[in-house]
Amino acid sequence: MRIHLTSVFVDDQAEAEHFYTEIPGFVKKHDVPVGEKDRWLTVVSPDEPDEPDGTELLLEPAGHPAVKTYRDALAGDGIPLAQFAVDDVTAEYERLRDLGVRFTQEPLEMGPVTTAVFDDTCGNLIQIATKPQ
Repeated sequence: MRIHLTSVFVDDQAEAEHFYTEIPGFVKKHDVPVGEKDRWLTVVSPDEPDEPDGTELLLEPAGHPAVKTYRDALAGDGIPLAQFAVDDVTAEYERLRDLGVRFTQEPLEMGPVTTAVFDDTCGNLIQIATKPQ
C-alpha cells in the first residue's frame, strides 16, 4: 500500500494552478472538467512528471461547508495542511521568499530535520522539510 493521491483544498483552482506550477514548480498532470465550474486538477513533482504511479496533489475545490472551519482552525493554530520534502530547506526557503512567498515559520532545525512553513495563497499553510537521514 502506498499513497497515490492527496489533496489540498483551494478557494480558486485557477489561482492554485498558477501558484503551484509557477512558484514551487509542480507540473500539471490532470485537468478534467467536473460539473459546471470545478476540475479534477492534479499536479506532480517536476522530478517525476511522467511517472504513472507517482504521488499526485489534487487542487481540490474548497466548496464543502466544513472546509473553511477546518482550514481556519489549522491556520489559526499554525498547523500545516501538508508537507513537501526538499533537499535543502534553507535554499528552498530563500528561493520561495525571493518569489514573494510569505512564510509563517522560517527554517527551524528540529532534531534530524529542518522545517519551514509558508502560506500557499490558497487558504493553506504548507510545511517544507528535509528528509531525515
